[in-house]
Amino acid sequence: MQHVLFVCLGNICRSPMAEAIFNDLLEQRHLTSQFEVASVATSPEEEGNHPHPGALKAMQAHGLNASHHRSRPITATDFDWADTIITMDHANVANLQRMAPSAADAAKVKLCLDILPGRTGEAIDDPWYTHKFELTYQELAAALPAWLDELTK
Repeated sequence: MQHVLFVCLGNICRSPMAEAIFNDLLEQRHLTSQFEVASVATSPEEEGNHPHPGALKAMQAHGLNASHHRSRPITATDFDWADTIITMDHANVANLQRMAPSAADAAKVKLCLDILPGRTGEAIDDPWYTHKFELTYQELAAALPAWLDELTK
C-alpha cells in the first residue's frame, strides 16, 4: 500500500482538489486497493474548515465532490505515514522541509508540476488569492495522472 499526501497552505483549495482528483484516477484505473490518499495544510489557520466554495464549484463541474473534507495541519505522524508528499508551491516545499522530522522525510517532498516536462520548478498558484479555481483544477488534472504513472512503475 502506497500512501500519498497532498499539501498546500490551508488545505481548503489545492490539496483537497488534488486528493479528489487523485482518488478519482485511482477509481478509474482500479487501483484503490494499492493507494491511500490524504491532504493536509502547512498552516493551522483553516483547521476544521470545508474546502473553499470556489474549489468545491470547480470540482463539482468535473463530477467530483469533496464537501466532506475538513482542513487539518500536517503532523509528524503524517510524515511517517506518507511515502510521497506532493505539494503545490515553493513556500510549501520550504515549510515542509523545515517541519520534516528527518532528512528522509524531507526527501519525500515533491513539487507537483515537476512531473511534467517543461514545468519543472513551476508552482500551482493559490486560487484563494488568484480566484482561478478552474486553472488550478486543470493544472492538477494534467500533473496527477503523470504522478500516478510514476508511482505505479
